[in-house]
Amino acid sequence: MNIKNYINGNFQNPKNNGWIDNYNPSNGEIYGQIPNSSKEDVEDGYLSAKSAFKQWSKTTLEDRSRILIKISELLEKNLDRFTEAESKDNGKPISLAKAIDIPRAASNFRFFGNAITQFASESHESIGQNAINYTLRQPIGVVGCISPWNLPLYLFTWKIAPAIAAGNCVVAKPSEVTPMTAYLLGEICNEAGLPKGVLNIVHGLGTTTGQSIIEHPDIKAISFTGGTATGAHIAKVAAPMFKKLSLELGGKNPNIIFADCDYEDMLNTTVRSSFANQGQICLCGSRIFVEETMYNTFKTDFVAKVKQLKVGHPSDLDTNIGALVSKSHFEKVMEYINIGKQEGGKILCGGNEVKVEGYENGYYLEPTVIEVQNDDCRVNQEEIFGPVVTIMPFKSEEDVLKMANEVKYGLSATLWTNDLKRTMRMTNELEAGIVWVNTWMLRDLRTPFGGVKESGVGREGGFEALRFFTEAKNVCIKY
Repeated sequence: MNIKNYINGNFQNPKNNGWIDNYNPSNGEIYGQIPNSSKEDVEDGYLSAKSAFKQWSKTTLEDRSRILIKISELLEKNLDRFTEAESKDNGKPISLAKAIDIPRAASNFRFFGNAITQFASESHESIGQNAINYTLRQPIGVVGCISPWNLPLYLFTWKIAPAIAAGNCVVAKPSEVTPMTAYLLGEICNEAGLPKGVLNIVHGLGTTTGQSIIEHPDIKAISFTGGTATGAHIAKVAAPMFKKLSLELGGKNPNIIFADCDYEDMLNTTVRSSFANQGQICLCGSRIFVEETMYNTFKTDFVAKVKQLKVGHPSDLDTNIGALVSKSHFEKVMEYINIGKQEGGKILCGGNEVKVEGYENGYYLEPTVIEVQNDDCRVNQEEIFGPVVTIMPFKSEEDVLKMANEVKYGLSATLWTNDLKRTMRMTNELEAGIVWVNTWMLRDLRTPFGGVKESGVGREGGFEALRFFTEAKNVCIKY
């Protein structure tokens, strides 16, 4: 199946007629092609967005809300179709795509469709000066949205929905590794009555298509989720052009477990927070620190549960671990497992390629637990982004806090304890944009999402996203 660009409400081939093979991770086979879009395709998308901006920015909040909620409803109506496409394109278990990815994409449109009707500006009366100040929140214009391959539609819509809700028009690029559901979204937008040009989806490589978006002189803001190195490159290009930037980047998240936790809840959640989506979530707790008084018990129980996880074809409903997203990513994760061994880490379970019967060329890997001796090793400092976690004991709150913070990332952290005073101390001191206490991945779309240090710049979610996609203008009137 050949995917096409979605520009001005129409589907069209790339101008240079260049194509990129699209692989099915479950069997390693090519099952379609996507446009290898050029600068000219991005320019078409920009001109389409520019022509639509004046009318869309003046569209009433009620009309914008109605269209976004209609998109949400159509995604729910087409749940099975989108679920199957996401699972096939990404390699994730179909049960996960159906329970999480597509429903969350629908929720993104519904949330921001409602949020825009409640997004209020401020006014300030200057008492004694016979003046009043009020703030206008105006859409930026044409913005660029670039999303990753791990949660394809989930994160694609997480950017697009607030951008268009706020009155902007968008030139968007999904990952070239997982383009299918973004392509299908164009059909949904047309059916929902989204005006032509409000959303333009241009497929292609980051080095060409993505580069053309970030360096376009008239695309005024860039929202990007992906790797830290790519984020640094985007900042280097876009910052001198004075573009607004939202960068959601990598993570190397600590999962800190104290002996006073609710043990069974912690154990089950830690298996999930380690290996959900094949560990290909920037929020996964990839460094597990366990209080030494319970370390051996945890190690035994955790490894036993991990060994029970089934690696299998994404379409099997009892599959826990599907295929990694691509051959190159599979090779990268395997390289880190070898690095862990070379550094003296002990493989407690996993570490091997899996051959699934009938799909022997797919990119399958056993969930892997590595016991490490210190937090300075590369497998504890560098983002692996696969079904690999490390575990090690700690003695004191001070020790684990030091290790938790001694990485270049600061996206999320998980803390397991029933000590309220410890909770308050540590949540205050952990260098992370998100801290979960006695839970993981419990999300409220109203809350700010993002990281510190090399995990990113800015925040998404709730009114934070609507603030990013608008410019504040103060008006002062003397009366």
